[in-house]
Amino acid sequence: MEPILELEQRLARYDAARYPVQHATTRFHLGVVLADAGRVEEAIESLASAAELFDPDALPVEHAKALNALGAALRLAGELDSAEASFERATELFERSSLKQEHGAALFNLGLVRRERDPAAAAECFRRAASILAGGLEAAAARELGATLLALGELEEATPMLERAVALAERGDAAGYGGALNGLGLARLAAGETEAAIESFRQAAGAHPRGVRPAEFAMAKANLALAYEQHGYTPRARLAARQALGVAEPPVPVSAQAMAVLERLGSATAEDLRRVLDDEPQESWEGIVREELARSGEAPAEVRRADAVAWIDGSSVERAEAWLGGLLELPPERMETLIRSALEALGPRDAAVKGRFRSDVTRAAARFHVPQLLRLEEIFRRTAAELGEPWS
Repeated sequence: MEPILELEQRLARYDAARYPVQHATTRFHLGVVLADAGRVEEAIESLASAAELFDPDALPVEHAKALNALGAALRLAGELDSAEASFERATELFERSSLKQEHGAALFNLGLVRRERDPAAAAECFRRAASILAGGLEAAAARELGATLLALGELEEATPMLERAVALAERGDAAGYGGALNGLGLARLAAGETEAAIESFRQAAGAHPRGVRPAEFAMAKANLALAYEQHGYTPRARLAARQALGVAEPPVPVSAQAMAVLERLGSATAEDLRRVLDDEPQESWEGIVREELARSGEAPAEVRRADAVAWIDGSSVERAEAWLGGLLELPPERMETLIRSALEALGPRDAAVKGRFRSDVTRAAARFHVPQLLRLEEIFRRTAAELGEPWS
């Protein structure tokens, strides 16, 4: 049975006057589920009822938990003054009840509400929360404290706090780990430590897979583009900016930052990828190729054909091997689309270029296991025949 329906049926069995605690408990769970489902106004109503029914003198912990959940729902609704009041009261009750984790979580929530209006007060909330909490919540509090200190210009305190957040999140919270690394990169960039910032942003992008958290991936890539630009790595900056823009619906500030980099440095071209591969050791190519193919595979046909020029004009057996390896990681339809785009781009080229590319791809394909080799050979031959191009 759907959880909301089940809770609503249970609620009907407990009259609020005769069974106030059972009714309030059900109201609390229903409010949490409604909030998770995006039904925020209904959640607020249910959680407010639960908080009212839990007597703060007889049941202070239950009252505080309802207030904490109510504050979170109010924050989602944009009712920040009411959310702040709920969190403040919950914080007091949890502290009085000596419940450290709950106290720290309420402080963390209070910091989130205060951050936009009073960053210094928010930082104090996060600082207290980080000293109380353990595990993933401690990492989150350290991350938000570091980010808030960075916004306040307190670089000397922000950087070690973000380093702590990275260390705390590394073992079990990929999203938090990536967020902390992104914040650390910003702190290092603000301090003029561009190489260290680049490494942080690269790791942040890796912690936010493009297909899992595209907005966070795009943010890390846009920041990486800025760091590369400041360090004078123009081809890398353009590639990173284009990858940031290549995700579906990147956040507006991310798009603006990435486009600003490209306006300053010029549009990205196939030459950028060739230059980056020239500069990087071969063992580093895999990630670069994977991210470029993911972007190119979702681009319009004319962009895919322009991208393929990097593999045609910069052809070698080693690069062809990296390209084929990246293609084999893609869904079959996406792989075939990119192969077709490459062969379409190859069509107008002269016989020498065609021959070199065919030879490099054929020799590279032979380095893969037989099932992969046969799959690649079949796709290239079939696609080339459909396009009227010789292949073997």
